[in-house]
Amino acid sequence: MQERVLFGTYTKKTSQGIYWGTLDTTAKTLTNDGLIASTANPTYLAVSAKDRLYSVDKRDDQGGIAAWQLSDQGAKRLNEVVSPGTPPAYVAVDEARQLVYSANYHKGTAEVLQIASNGELKLTDVVTYTGHGPRPEQTEAHIHYTDLTPDNRLAVVDLGSDKVYVENISQTGKLSRQSCLTMAPGFGPRHLVFSPDGQFAFLAGELSSQIATLRYDAATGSFEQLSVVATIPADYHDHNGAAAIRLSRDGRFLYVSNRGYNTLAVFKVAADGQLTLIQQISTAGDFPRDFDLDPTEEFVVVVNQNTDNATLYTRDVTSGKLNICQQDVSVPEGVCVRFY
Repeated sequence: MQERVLFGTYTKKTSQGIYWGTLDTTAKTLTNDGLIASTANPTYLAVSAKDRLYSVDKRDDQGGIAAWQLSDQGAKRLNEVVSPGTPPAYVAVDEARQLVYSANYHKGTAEVLQIASNGELKLTDVVTYTGHGPRPEQTEAHIHYTDLTPDNRLAVVDLGSDKVYVENISQTGKLSRQSCLTMAPGFGPRHLVFSPDGQFAFLAGELSSQIATLRYDAATGSFEQLSVVATIPADYHDHNGAAAIRLSRDGRFLYVSNRGYNTLAVFKVAADGQLTLIQQISTAGDFPRDFDLDPTEEFVVVVNQNTDNATLYTRDVTSGKLNICQQDVSVPEGVCVRFY
């Protein structure tokens, strides 16, 4: 079987935009099939049910989200919504309300865009967050994640102030505050995933190299912290930043990338949401910003930003553990992996 995968990149050196690749699950090989869209700094990607691609977009001194229509021939730009300043860091699609959410790290904002019938985007709301934390990276709010909770509210993760917000969302794409969880100072929350039953969430702390298990209460739309585990060994003292976090569909295994220690950390998830580290495996490259499980969940693909390569793993669905089967797949400045 052949599966399509998209690679988002920075375009600071040799990359020209968004690339697509093929994972052959029979041959256990990954290929980069070339440029699908020429665009600047498409560092995060989301794909809708109608094969519309929404990417982070940079145009001169402006940043925002671009809309594309995917086909076998490539990607056709539909439109973009940009404003002065730096581009966002995250993008997600809300199929039920036909909305797109973006998180702007440097502006400290969450933005909501409406999807028109032709796939084009229109801005409907911008919420600006404030606050700071104790670390040098936390002088102001830095929104790094905006995506849906199991009950279709919006979780907004602020690395700058160590907070996780829950926002209500109107049908017209307006946000209103429901709750706020404050993490330990310097935790540096980055990305979030929910358990299949919606009772737990797992929060990656970029600055602390930790994962927090949270309980999510849909009745009140709020989080409660239960426990914290490290993503790197206690005797590792060089720079590291926990980055992407993924959970297997059965909820039994959690994966997080370590930028600096350059591994994928694999955790077993207990019924009460507690995590046990079962594997640290090299990403065969430097600075693994993102990775994704393929649709069969028998493979994982990670991209290493600084070494311009992707690594393919086979995944044991019973044990959750990974094994490298291919490395040095050329992906220039790779920072996002998205199967579709």
